[in-house]
Amino acid sequence: MTRRALPSKPLQRGSRLLEGQIVASFGRRYLVELPDASTLDCVTRGKRGLLASGDRVTVARSASGRGVIEAVGPRKTLLYRSDRARQKLVAANVTQIVIVIAPVPAYSEDLVNRCLVAAEHGGMAALIVLNKSDVPQAQTALKALELYRKLGYRVVAVSAKRDPGPLLPHLKGETSVLVGQSGMGKSTIINGLIPAAAVRVAEISAALDSGRHTTTHTRLYHLDARSHVIDSPGMQVFGLHHLDGPALEHAFVEFRPWLGQCRFRDCRHMAEPGCAIADACAGGEISAQRLESYRALVRGNRP
Repeated sequence: MTRRALPSKPLQRGSRLLEGQIVASFGRRYLVELPDASTLDCVTRGKRGLLASGDRVTVARSASGRGVIEAVGPRKTLLYRSDRARQKLVAANVTQIVIVIAPVPAYSEDLVNRCLVAAEHGGMAALIVLNKSDVPQAQTALKALELYRKLGYRVVAVSAKRDPGPLLPHLKGETSVLVGQSGMGKSTIINGLIPAAAVRVAEISAALDSGRHTTTHTRLYHLDARSHVIDSPGMQVFGLHHLDGPALEHAFVEFRPWLGQCRFRDCRHMAEPGCAIADACAGGEISAQRLESYRALVRGNRP
């Protein structure tokens, strides 16, 4: 999770090299913010690796308002998703993942679990935000989210259109990345917290029970000098093909007390006899829904 896309290179005194941070990613183009708050529209040289919003970089100014990224600094964290064919970077150097869900359109519990796994594996805190808490279906959603509260995850209910303020204390001093399906209200939250962002808000397609994609790139916004929020495009899946069995089982926090206690050392907790995880589930210590989510991940990650 801390791999570097480009070789790190120190800033050279007296050169045209400048230090900055990527605040927006548009495919192979990046908007880099400099210390004076000005920005450069940058590219990388050749076919070098991909970068992400939040990356600290060294750039060379090439023309008015333009530059070339020469190096990227070490990453403290890296959030990315993967399938069998490729990896897609989401954000770098974030301290917490904010999983935005809503009662309408219906949110995916599987996606929530996958985002929590990514947070645990990547060393980032996780916050679940139930947006649209003023709609009638919100109480049912909050009841379902008690599962995550009991696991130690923070759950915050807000109505971003009315007042996103209750979310602010959880963002102070953090670099947060908002993730979730389209239509959950990520852009509405950004607009409420930072009106100047002027992010277009998704129109919900009731017929398809899904949101219309409006954010097509990641973008970093500053709440204050120490608090930053990265908005990301809506996603329907969060691939974790880069995680093997041991990494997956450890990322389910409720599994940890029973890891190493199965009859067989190579137990994958699928259908093996003497599985301590399955026994804990049968005894009510582990949610059947969470165990099935883990098993689905293992089945999907098989070569």
